[in-house]
Amino acid sequence: MHSSLRRLRLTAATVTVLAVAGTATACSSGSGSTGTKAADSGTYTIWDPYPQFDKRSAWAKLLDACGTKAGVKIKRTAFDTSDLANKALLAAQQDNSADVLIVDNPVVSTLAEAGVLTTTADNKLDTSKTDANLLAAGQPGGKTYGTPIGANTLALYYNKKVLKQAGVDIATVKDWTSLTAALAKVKKAGKKGITFSAIGTEEGTFQFLPWYWGSGAQLTALDSDKAVSALTLWKDWLKNGYAPNSVLNNTQTTSWQEFATGDYAFSENGTWQLANAKKAGFDYGVIPVPAADGGNASAPTGGEFVTIPVQGETDRYATSQKIVTCLTSTDNLLNTDTTLSYVAPTTEVQDKQVAANAELKPWVDAVKAAKGRTSDDLGTKYPKISEQLWKAVQSALSGAQSPKDALAAAQSAVK
Repeated sequence: MHSSLRRLRLTAATVTVLAVAGTATACSSGSGSTGTKAADSGTYTIWDPYPQFDKRSAWAKLLDACGTKAGVKIKRTAFDTSDLANKALLAAQQDNSADVLIVDNPVVSTLAEAGVLTTTADNKLDTSKTDANLLAAGQPGGKTYGTPIGANTLALYYNKKVLKQAGVDIATVKDWTSLTAALAKVKKAGKKGITFSAIGTEEGTFQFLPWYWGSGAQLTALDSDKAVSALTLWKDWLKNGYAPNSVLNNTQTTSWQEFATGDYAFSENGTWQLANAKKAGFDYGVIPVPAADGGNASAPTGGEFVTIPVQGETDRYATSQKIVTCLTSTDNLLNTDTTLSYVAPTTEVQDKQVAANAELKPWVDAVKAAKGRTSDDLGTKYPKISEQLWKAVQSALSGAQSPKDALAAAQSAVK
């Protein structure tokens, strides 16, 4: 546990965690109190990124209930997302990891590479019902580390009144060509087209990825013709006035605020805006982000994985597995993912969500087409790729470079 090699791996991993933990796809805010694993073998520690849920919440009560079912008491500590990842690395260095760790999915690869997490082969966690595209975010090197508790992703919200005034039938928006044609009609009608976030952070990459992947491009070849076509799409939208220049500085929150004015036809945003959409005061709809030639583009997945960290006392794994199995069971996922505004990671629970709320159907479709940012075995390579990608987007949209030159520079920097 305390070899020099492992300490070096953990130190290097801290840098990677800091690079990816700032994405706004995490559902939590604020910070929680610190804590260490209880010496009492009958008490199991759980660290999660949900400080918005106090001990009276349904989430906290579920943790306690799962502990009781496993015959132990639960000691829960909630952290801010980025703080949690760093605390997990520090605890691992001290052989004082939590028994159960719920962590943002892009960080799983970093923690796994640092030797912090057990594999499902080691801890016997059953992931057979989990959708393969969601599970892939936690499978660096062909091994599986934990299971997703739920997922969120991106889609296109649209303002029904604006589209009606522009003479646009949403059923005709099926690919990039038809979407751009709709934006042209909206502008001609005196309204605004589409708003999104292209800020120079992970958040900007997160919003660009549906278009990037929707072109057929791969993150291993940032300078491909398909990649250039995706960045050119955004560039042309700005040039033609279909998207505002404010996208260069927009976060997903400020982008949503623009859409909430009622002047925009479309907004690229996530499931976490559903409550705000209902408060917006106008009729809206949701469609998955279209791929270049039709169909649903792969959007990146947000959400957390429930993992079991490495312990010096390996006999604790069996009880930890029982707790995780309880938390991610079909009976509990429906309520948990409803609370977190997530789409469930299994088809069985997704069907229940849609039956309870038909408005979730386009989000389930989007999640089924979604893709983990660290999938394709990118693992800890992803943060560097992402940084160069958001820099290329910023450079192209600001006019500093052409999309082709910006992406060529990005690929060169990654190499």
